[in-house]
Parts: sequence; C-alpha cells; structure tokens
Amino acid sequence: MTLTLFDTHAHLNSDTFADSVDEVVDRSRAAGVTGVMVIGIDAATSRRACDLAAQYPGYLYAVVGIQPNSVAEAAEDDFAVIEELAGYPGVRGIGETGLDCYWDDTPIADQQVYFDRHLQLCRDTQLPMVIHMRESGDLIREQLARQTTVPPGIMHSFTGSMELAQQFLAMDLHISFAGMVTFKKSDDLRDVARQVPEDRLLVETDSPYLSPEPLRGKRPNEPARVEHTLRCLAEVRGVTPEYLAALTTENAKRLFQLP
Repeated sequence: MTLTLFDTHAHLNSDTFADSVDEVVDRSRAAGVTGVMVIGIDAATSRRACDLAAQYPGYLYAVVGIQPNSVAEAAEDDFAVIEELAGYPGVRGIGETGLDCYWDDTPIADQQVYFDRHLQLCRDTQLPMVIHMRESGDLIREQLARQTTVPPGIMHSFTGSMELAQQFLAMDLHISFAGMVTFKKSDDLRDVARQVPEDRLLVETDSPYLSPEPLRGKRPNEPARVEHTLRCLAEVRGVTPEYLAALTTENAKRLFQLP
C-alpha cells in the first residue's frame, strides 16, 4: 500500500537537482509524497525555492532564510531580500535559521543576530520557523528562552537527547527526524523518536543529504526516500506505517497552514 507522506525538509533548490527536479518530483509523487518543503539557505536558494513553489503549486512549498553557515557570506541587503520573499505565494515558512557550533565559518554572535532576525520575521508574518541545530542545542534553547514569544516551528533533523527534546516540546516546537534515525548505531536517537508526542512528530529527508538505511551513502537523497525514515519510526513506536504516515502528514499540513 502506498503511504501518505510529507517531506518537511528538502533542498531541491540546490545545484544537485538543477537538471532533475521534474524526475525527482515524479518519483516522490509515485512514492506517496503529497508535499515537500523546499528550504532556503541564503538569498539565492530562497529565490530558487520560491521559483520551484511557483512551478509546482500545491506540491512544493518554499521556506526562505539564511542558514547559520551562510551568515558570514551574506551581503548587507540579503536579509531584506528574505523579508521580501516571505510575502511571495507558496512561501509557508522562515528558515532555515538557528545555530551551528560544528563549522566555524561564522562567529556564534553573528549567527545569534540572524537567528533573532528570523524569529522576528516569523512573528511579523505569522509563518513557522525551521531551526538548524548542530552541536548547539543548549545555545538554541537559551536564545529561545530569552524571547518574549517563541513562534511555532521545527527542530529539523533532530539529533539531541530526550531532555533537550522535552525542553523544545515545552516551547510548542515540533521535532523532525531525518535519515540518521535509521542508522544502525542510532539506538539513542530512535529512543527519543519513540517518545515524541504524536502531534509534534515530523519526518524529512534533508535531501540531497542523509540518505536513510538501506540506502545510506547513496546520494543524492531525495523526497521519495522519506518512506524509509517513516517506516523506521513506525516500527520503533509500535504503530502501522499507514497510521504514522497519515499522522505526520497531517502534522506538517497543520504547522505550515496548508490546505
């Protein structure tokens, strides 16, 4: 039986897919994927996300923003571009934003300034945020705790502890899992995924990265492969794939305010 799936995080706007979006979309439709969020990491890829949302209306949706590792290269007026794009048809989220302590391309203080800007843009537009977290969970939690309000959003490709997940859940955020949760040594992460409340659980591919088992290492990853992550989570949680696919798809549509 074909599952009803939704990929909440894919970079179909990257150069990897420059000549293959039609084929990738066809495969994702055939796999039961009913929608894909295309995530910007800078002004150029955010524009491309908007273009794809216009090209595939009602199927591809844009998320616009400047990713933490892109902050150092951002031009002075790039965030103004993001603010403009946020009003485009097909834009259903802001990001990806957040903090990254793994790469040292951008000072954390600069990342934090941009994170605050994205948070305010979420408030101004009433759009949810997509948060990038890499070895930065505590810093993100602290920055969110300083906000007057925390907009709805996603901890994307979550890899933290259950304690950290609970802190984000207490802020009404969703937790999304990518291919890493399927890896053979990811027992601890699967235990976290088992405990996330049903109404806050999401799945993603982070295409073209993080291909799930049994396709690990085979790139590019693409939205059709989100089924493998979903089936892994269903097994861990002791429910049918059909049930969990419908549930996570409804969660995504509700968060991103889709029909």
